[in-house]
Amino acid sequence: MGNLMGHVLPGLGFFLIGLWHLLNQVKLHASHPKTYFSLPWFPSPRFKYLELYVIMAGSLASISMELVVGPSRHTPFDPDGTIPSNHLRNLEHAGISATILLYAVSSLVLDRASPPAKHGLTQLIGSLALAQELLLFHLHSTDHIGVEGQYHWLLQLAILISFCSTVLGIPFPNSFLTSLARSFGIMLQGGWMVAMGVLLWTPGLIPKGCFINDEDGHQIVRCHTAESLERAKSLANIQFSWYVNAVAILVLSIYLVCVRKVEEDYERLSKECEDEKELIQRNVEAQINLYEKQYPKNSDY
Repeated sequence: MGNLMGHVLPGLGFFLIGLWHLLNQVKLHASHPKTYFSLPWFPSPRFKYLELYVIMAGSLASISMELVVGPSRHTPFDPDGTIPSNHLRNLEHAGISATILLYAVSSLVLDRASPPAKHGLTQLIGSLALAQELLLFHLHSTDHIGVEGQYHWLLQLAILISFCSTVLGIPFPNSFLTSLARSFGIMLQGGWMVAMGVLLWTPGLIPKGCFINDEDGHQIVRCHTAESLERAKSLANIQFSWYVNAVAILVLSIYLVCVRKVEEDYERLSKECEDEKELIQRNVEAQINLYEKQYPKNSDY
């Protein structure tokens, strides 16, 4: 994960999953505001478990990259079976992917078994996965005093939003705002991971006074002076602030557009029903008139 594509690809996956949840949550709430019930994941129209299989595939790919493909010897272990210091982050990243894989597999199993508490249990496993992610990033072996550490610290705030809203979704499954916050948090952390990958591993975007340094096979952003380091951290804070505002505007815009679309569809269906009702009524009246013409009331028939 410690490179551009290692952040962009999983970040894009998180963002798209969050966007998928947002669209479905808004549609579900707009269609059934009084009987709304939040779902931890959403079946796709043609293939029910597509979302879960995508999460599984992404998690397995991430684990393979961290433990097999990425290390120079295609193993994170030394010949004596110990873990070298420069591979600790590989195991940390693989641990995060493993808990996300556990969530996807558990969600599928619970849906097939369909126990009474399947939704609550799915939310609980999702909370566990996010808690593991938050813990491993908080205790990350990456340098926490550098520029990359600042970006990781801000990432934890986005993960915390996802974690808290997922936990609240267990006792409050009918709360639309809780579900909206969860979708927002997932989109936020995914987009910020993409931003981290681009901003930390694109030489032209490295802050002034800083540079990319190769340390034990990992590309790390270092700064020449303490002043340059503080400036780079401040820039990261400003970027995160702007990014949060951008995602909030995006979420609000999607909500308003989707609600309007559902209302227009409802109005269209209502109009079609009214037109069909009026057409049926006209046909009935025409049949009655035709009958009265054929068989007048004063007829001897």
